[in-house]
Amino acid sequence: MNPRQITVLGECVADAFTEPASASNELALRVLPGGGPANTAVSLARLGTPARFLARLSDDVFGRLFRAHLEASGVDLSDAVAAVEPSTLAVAELDAGGQAAFSFHAQGTADWQWTAGELERVDLSGTACLHTGSLALVREPGGVVVEEFLAAAAPRTTISIDPNVRPLLVRPDVYRARLTRWCGLADVLRLSEDDLALLLPRVSPERACDLWHAAGVRLVVITRGADGALASLDGERLHVPAPVTRVVDTVGAGDSFTAGLLHHLGARGLLGGRLTDLRPDDVVDACVFGTRVAALTCSVAGPNPPWRDQLARSEAVNAV
Repeated sequence: MNPRQITVLGECVADAFTEPASASNELALRVLPGGGPANTAVSLARLGTPARFLARLSDDVFGRLFRAHLEASGVDLSDAVAAVEPSTLAVAELDAGGQAAFSFHAQGTADWQWTAGELERVDLSGTACLHTGSLALVREPGGVVVEEFLAAAAPRTTISIDPNVRPLLVRPDVYRARLTRWCGLADVLRLSEDDLALLLPRVSPERACDLWHAAGVRLVVITRGADGALASLDGERLHVPAPVTRVVDTVGAGDSFTAGLLHHLGARGLLGGRLTDLRPDDVVDACVFGTRVAALTCSVAGPNPPWRDQLARSEAVNAV
């Protein structure tokens, strides 16, 4: 079955990684196109799902980099907005384990300026799933507009949300205050264990899942890095291990996992409504696929998810 389109809404971020410079009083930066929603759209397209990205793309040097990267990966940008504001920049420092700590330059940038008129023009009739999250849902002035767009789409489209908490830009209590409302809109909630610690400190993953199910979301998936993923479907717990991999860095891993999860569900015709036909075995299979996509993303530098043929070759090697 050919998967139906998945529409992703959110930000593009220029991820600048520090590199050794030729002089002690210089700092060299290697800039890669990133941003959680953009990474997810790229990963979906590379896996073979028709992916449309709703973004506000600047015409500055970073915006042109984003556009070239997205189009080269096969992402549909026909509804992207040509923005006059500058692009968002994040400077990343990697620790010894490849984990990235970001500092953001995001005041007044293009990603947060959504208007109702820009989104009213978007036709979702061919969209099986609408995925969003990260900063687009909480940064003003556009966050409320995005939330209203989700609410209008929810009756006819599967809604997927990844909070992707960024405490340096938005206080966790802002996410916390809106999360119950998001769970009432969403069918899929995917977040990391780091997100969980910020949103519900000292609350167990199982208890968190129960709280979010009670608020309305059917499927909750908490990714746990090398420990795999915990999924909860209407309260039934499912544990999926992560494949062993050599980690270069973890940038974009969660976004790639989400893409793998949604791609797998979409390819089996399970997206497009309230997930009423979703069964525990379907969730396990989708999470296993998502962990493979995430592992390959971790094995290279930056948010560079695998193409479908790369994934197939990796699976063939592991099967030997």
